Amino acid sequence: MENVAVLIVGAGPAGLATVACLTHLSIPYVIVEREDCNASLWRNRAYDRLKLHLAKEFCELPHMSYPADAPTYIPKALFVKYLDDYTARFNIEPKYLTCVESSTYDSYKKCWSIVARDMAEGTTINFIAKFLVVASGENSAENIPVIPGLDTFPGEAIHSSSYKSGKIFAGKSVLVIGSGNSGMEIAYDLATHGANTSIVIRSPIHIMTKELIRLGMTLAHHLPLNLVDNFLVMAAKFIFGDLSRYGITMPKMGPMILKSKTGRSAVIDVGTAGLIKKGIIQVQGSISKITGSIVKFQSGDEISFDAAVFATGYKSTANMWLKNGESMLNDNGLPRKEYPNHWKDENRLYCVGLARRGLAGISADAKNIANDIKSVIGSMLG
Repeated sequence: MENVAVLIVGAGPAGLATVACLTHLSIPYVIVEREDCNASLWRNRAYDRLKLHLAKEFCELPHMSYPADAPTYIPKALFVKYLDDYTARFNIEPKYLTCVESSTYDSYKKCWSIVARDMAEGTTINFIAKFLVVASGENSAENIPVIPGLDTFPGEAIHSSSYKSGKIFAGKSVLVIGSGNSGMEIAYDLATHGANTSIVIRSPIHIMTKELIRLGMTLAHHLPLNLVDNFLVMAAKFIFGDLSRYGITMPKMGPMILKSKTGRSAVIDVGTAGLIKKGIIQVQGSISKITGSIVKFQSGDEISFDAAVFATGYKSTANMWLKNGESMLNDNGLPRKEYPNHWKDENRLYCVGLARRGLAGISADAKNIANDIKSVIGSMLG
């Protein structure tokens, strides 16, 4: 039995940021991680050409800036190095290969009872914690939608977390399912490596340049979001033209308001829009069913594919182990309360990085949580 003040579950950017903020306030903690390294999503499940989509000033974790010579848009390898340097700076030593199996709140003793498994030893570890922080992320498990006949598809069907490069798909016909930032960038990568590429775009999306989003986020500090959105939409139409003829429509809500209300991000174009306009990447609508290698779309089109990449995102797995957390998280393992009041629940339960606000949201959550824990400890001692 280990008695700890704060137990943090997850050693991705959210968990590391929380530790840094607690360390800054001299609050003791234990951090556990089911993988054998920190930031496993970035280290092991991100494609090679990935860069952070937002400028570096919006992507720093608390109490440590990027090196002065870092590029404006941080590539994957440099971000992983930043996280390693961050871990070293704050002397963070997660208990790796430690998988939380259950956590329940004891209202009589006013503490959390957590059962974890040491995956290397095959033994059980019991923690008693005064504070529990869910930092296991919204991206802890792959999300692959149910499509009739998918099990009959003979080609390679992978989640985007397993995708590294388009090199191995050269000359093949590949369908990308999902049109967020990952899907659009993977489609571009496939096409530039010589794959015959199609992408499923089911719902309206905003396509922006990284410079437009950087400008929008800066203007949002000084102007109403609807004014910023009007400018961004006009600028995007000027840059990309009318994309509706290619199967891409804009949401009714502007990109900044859409992000603030739903957490859905605009797509940062890396060249995909140009390849779609040239006909090099084909846009398809919803899939109705799959029969062998033939994919039938709701438009009636039937096309044969050699491979499929599911850029359909991730889901939180916190609900699988967190008991007595129903008032904080919904059935999808995401916060019930709206941003910015989502990070705290009763019984000294917190969540960080689940509000779909990126690294800036993680930083805000981590600071709020550490400050709140500090004040609760102060009142307990007082």
